[in-house]
Amino acid sequence: MSNNISLLRQAFVSQRQFYDDQNFPRGFSRSGNFTLLEASILEQHGVILKDLYSKTIAPQNEHQKQFVAVVTGSLEPTNPIERAWVKYLKLTTCKSKFHTLFGRSKISGPAPISQEYYSEADSL
Repeated sequence: MSNNISLLRQAFVSQRQFYDDQNFPRGFSRSGNFTLLEASILEQHGVILKDLYSKTIAPQNEHQKQFVAVVTGSLEPTNPIERAWVKYLKLTTCKSKFHTLFGRSKISGPAPISQEYYSEADSL
């Protein structure tokens, strides 16, 4: 299979642009997770890639058949379109770990101070 980007773009032609406002509300290019090429691929071809991934449409050519094999796990991604979609899936479906310096457990506070601790001079 050829990795020529212009041939790949012709194999995945879509009439609409793809947006994922739930996961990337500012767009793919502004998210900081994708290169400009990957963002362009997702925006221009994401509709057909999503339909192929969800099996809404059947693959129409060899590039699309290979893409379906990649997203099902039969093959490794070999071209920029497959790599961009696999990266998109990884970012949207895998739960990322968030590390923090603060724990979730609550530290027990000091024992409450009784009234006997205060002197009468403190009540002014």
